[in-house]
Amino acid sequence: MRAFVFPGQGSQKVGMGVELAEASAAAREVFEEVDEALGQKLSAIMREGPEDALTLTENAQPAIMANAIAVLRVLEKEGGISLADKADFVAGHSLGEYTALCAAGAFSLADTARLLKLRGQAMQAAVPVGVGAMAALLGADIDKASRLAEAAAAGQVCTVANDNDPTQVVISGHREAIERAIAMVKDFEIKRGLLLPVSAPFHCPLMQPAADAMAEALAKTAPGALRVPLFANVTAAVVSDSAEVQRLLVEQVTGRVRWRESAIAMKDAGVEQFVELGGKVLGPMISRSVADVSITSVIGMADIEALAAEI
Repeated sequence: MRAFVFPGQGSQKVGMGVELAEASAAAREVFEEVDEALGQKLSAIMREGPEDALTLTENAQPAIMANAIAVLRVLEKEGGISLADKADFVAGHSLGEYTALCAAGAFSLADTARLLKLRGQAMQAAVPVGVGAMAALLGADIDKASRLAEAAAAGQVCTVANDNDPTQVVISGHREAIERAIAMVKDFEIKRGLLLPVSAPFHCPLMQPAADAMAEALAKTAPGALRVPLFANVTAAVVSDSAEVQRLLVEQVTGRVRWRESAIAMKDAGVEQFVELGGKVLGPMISRSVADVSITSVIGMADIEALAAEI
């Protein structure tokens, strides 16, 4: 069995999608459609930067999605590969969940771009700049990270945001609480805590205003039928019912991304091959979470051709 997975924020870089756009009309069409849907030249920011513009949450989220969907479209149109035929499941990390749903046919490309733009704006607006923060805990498992977050909270929000793999957990919350947690890592036998260069504390209760905004947006642009079932971030369980998907996408804004558990659950469901489209971020996390699976990262034309020949 095979799962197609889609990366999240932090995987963006200036120049993303350039090689693909030069090589394939199918990729260019994706970038043009996203530009049109957003009413901005996002493709120019992806191509030329500046980096600080691309890193802005409201740009990074649709850009990462567009890049991954461009890879998928080239694979489908030029590689003759249909996702619905070749994937048993899809999954994505945080914003990548929207990419996965677009790939599975639950959202159109234009709607996915608009939803992610809004999601980025709502997440940014939920907490004033400087009030929240996130930190990666390296050499931490979920147990150590949870105990540290609880100890550092001291009446503020400090919680596990991303359980990425057995060696990396991300915490999120009030800046002071996150800084306290970083200072306390050695007490919990955690190698180090690293403040992340993000503009808001994602996946924690401080994001409730953004969750409310997404509930409203998803009520107007509800997901349709999925051609391929999804492993959801907040449950690490399979879902194919559109109404349930809609509810989980709202919950995901404040909830934990259970990526390690999702990798384990997919393997337990029979997945032997993971294909990451548009990045090389999730593969290493999956390989640290489960053994005896093959992991393929597909970014450029050579990767697409190799995958098309293989599957």
